[in-house]
Amino acid sequence: MSGAALSSAMVADLYRAACLAELDALKVGNVHAYAPGHRMEVADFLTSAEVSAPHLARAGARIGERVHGGVEATMSAVGQNTNLGILLLCAPLALAAEEEGSLGVNLGLALDTLDESDGAQVFAAIRRANPGGLGQAERHDVTTDGPAVTLGSAMAEAAARDRIARAYVTGFEDVFEIGLPALTAARRQGLTAPWTTTAVHLAFLTSVPDSHIARKYGADKAERVRQEAAAALGRIDLRTEPVAALLAHDRLLKDAGLNPGTSADFTVGTLFADAILRARG
Repeated sequence: MSGAALSSAMVADLYRAACLAELDALKVGNVHAYAPGHRMEVADFLTSAEVSAPHLARAGARIGERVHGGVEATMSAVGQNTNLGILLLCAPLALAAEEEGSLGVNLGLALDTLDESDGAQVFAAIRRANPGGLGQAERHDVTTDGPAVTLGSAMAEAAARDRIARAYVTGFEDVFEIGLPALTAARRQGLTAPWTTTAVHLAFLTSVPDSHIARKYGADKAERVRQEAAAALGRIDLRTEPVAALLAHDRLLKDAGLNPGTSADFTVGTLFADAILRARG
């Protein structure tokens, strides 16, 4: 599908709207309008979206610059990491939206041209945000300055253990094969926002183990969380707006300190990609 290039102002508006739409939806285990969690409030994410938008949408900026600028602005404004994963997913989409043509083709070109400056900027952003469960890696360890490496190489190294890194080497496969189809199916069911967003979040939560949980508690725990969510919520009828059932699972995860943050990040990425596609015509 081809499309028109979007202005920086339009990209920023679509990004903010995607961030806000994600917060309006009941996403079990995450921060949302129905309940806070993990020592964070909705207001933290609202501020983060606002201050990071100009950096995310800065015309002509490289992916690494967009991520680093957004993280720095966020940390200065709210003092904690609320959107590193969101920025990592949305920055390539923002760059791809600036050019005419197929969003998927543009995205692939953007990912193919990642260089060492992108790597340095993103590594600095990750150290600044200091996400939970980061740990250390044998190669391309972001916790140290280390040797210069292209961002593409670093993401390829981490792809087996991190779903966002995997997106960088699969052309955002999860967004296009899990998120957007779930959003389309939800709309065909007659769901309206924010329930279409809840449907997207549940698609990620029940389809793949959450990387944020895996980093903190291990891959086996992340898979158990996925299986439990699939069993409890996989067949739930969102047309009934089942707030009580979703909040029960929400409390279950939060009481256990389990935050499916990667599922939430991919939800924003999906909403942003969808908004770009619609705006480009």
